[in-house]
Amino acid sequence: MKIPLTKYGLPQAAVYPAIAAAAMAAVAIGGTTLLEAWALVTIEVILGAVLIWSFSFFRDPDRRCPRDRNLLLAPADGTITDIATVQEDDFIGEKALRIGIFLSIFNTHINRAPCNVKVEKIMYKKGKFKNALNPESGRVNESNDLALVRTDEPTDKLIVRQISGAIARRIVCDTAEGRELSGGERFGMIKFGSRTELYLPIRDNAKCLVETGDKVKAGLTALVRYE
Repeated sequence: MKIPLTKYGLPQAAVYPAIAAAAMAAVAIGGTTLLEAWALVTIEVILGAVLIWSFSFFRDPDRRCPRDRNLLLAPADGTITDIATVQEDDFIGEKALRIGIFLSIFNTHINRAPCNVKVEKIMYKKGKFKNALNPESGRVNESNDLALVRTDEPTDKLIVRQISGAIARRIVCDTAEGRELSGGERFGMIKFGSRTELYLPIRDNAKCLVETGDKVKAGLTALVRYE
């Protein structure tokens, strides 16, 4: 069975499983004379779990994304941790709805475009590595902003912010300014636990469809509908 692994995970997607497999082999060969049977089995089970997790973390499943142009789709898998109205002056230039998504180390970490958009700007910012569960992390942590403009009506300005967490230390952004992305199209990932935020202008006809605590999937779950 083919395991769909993301190219964004290289080289870790190859190195980490190889290390875990080598450690399992070393324990199996040398551990029989040095360890009790229960200890040998316990270590092998732990290493086996690490091996499975290392493959699982970099998984990249194919998804049939909705083609409804009135939807803004989740840009990441995870849990909705906060929904707030904020003043966004860097790109949107007015009050915006911010929807924060926390990605645990067990979530798929591929980031996807929320709708059909054109990439206007990409803005990387160095910062701290606070717990990504905290909404404050979006302001102070290392982050990468994709400033987007919808190519369908309404042609709103949007921001998708990739944010490093306490564990995540590597943001991957595989797109460029001027490029157009279709709704649900992959554009990068954040490695090892992180946060992704979606910003959109406050509109009377933009209805938020999710609540704090909801589980979402990138490119599948609708966060907002234009009515």
